[in-house]
Amino acid sequence: MLKLITSRLLIAIPSLIGVVIVTFLLTRVLPGDTAAYFAGPAATPQAIAEIKTKLGLDKPLIIQFGDYVGALAKGDLGTSLSTGQPVITEITNRLPASAELTLSGLILALVIAIPFGIAAAVKQGSWVDHSCRILTTAGVSLPVFFTGLLLVYLFYFRLGWAPAPLGRLDAFAMAPDTVTGFYLIDTLIAGDVETFRAALAQLVIPALTLAIFALAPIARMTRASMLAVLSSEFVRTARAAGLTPWKVIIVYAFRNAMLPVVTTLGMVFSFLLGANVLVEKVFAWPGIGSYAVEALITSDFAPVQGFVLAMAILYVLLNLMIDIAYGIIDPRARSEA
Repeated sequence: MLKLITSRLLIAIPSLIGVVIVTFLLTRVLPGDTAAYFAGPAATPQAIAEIKTKLGLDKPLIIQFGDYVGALAKGDLGTSLSTGQPVITEITNRLPASAELTLSGLILALVIAIPFGIAAAVKQGSWVDHSCRILTTAGVSLPVFFTGLLLVYLFYFRLGWAPAPLGRLDAFAMAPDTVTGFYLIDTLIAGDVETFRAALAQLVIPALTLAIFALAPIARMTRASMLAVLSSEFVRTARAAGLTPWKVIIVYAFRNAMLPVVTTLGMVFSFLLGANVLVEKVFAWPGIGSYAVEALITSDFAPVQGFVLAMAILYVLLNLMIDIAYGIIDPRARSEA
């Protein structure tokens, strides 16, 4: 297993280097002048030139890249011109909010999609199967921002069941002391039930928005994988041996159908990292997605570069976790690696 982890990390190094190069070049060719934006509309060309010199934007591109890589080697992602704070500090403070939202949406999608996919495969052609197809088609077809706005309109504006989509807590609740950065966990550690309820109420609708987006591919892959396994000979042998349907479906069939589902799970999580940006803007969620969008609008390069690099590292770690899960589920995958 250690050899597998080492090999995957070595393979990921060229990918991260490529991400650094491409992100740096893309931020420089995007429309907009950083110096002109921060100088203001009434600034003179001389004032704009002074700001460019101060920011190092007047240097040749190769020298700017060398300075950026040298700072990265020291763990410095730069300073945000919009907030005046180090990018690494901003990302560290905002990442738990994005992680809590993404993981909540993914867990909710798994709770719904996997049992639904299994039931649709076992009851092929039934109303459960048709309902699964309708749900997955809707989940794939609806844009994530449209789903979020629709849920806000229904549950907040029309029914009044959900609080206003104004971030992680409403105006009457105080943020808990930071332990993990996850409000649900930190409020439980502090024993603050009221703030826990407030945080959960704010989290439900955005998490449901991501869950609807994520459950479609998971349910479809679970159904397809289970159908393939249920028609195999070892499942027919297990049924002929008199094993209970529950044991045949869960212990034998689903365990062998898990590898494609785990692969899809990794892909879905990476998609959720991108969808998170739109959901955070819709629900005023103070995560790194909204932070990157605000920086992009103001041509603030450092936060955008830091955001993309952080997402790339998360994606590498996610693929590493999937490879480890392969080895745990199927020892043959570990031996082949």
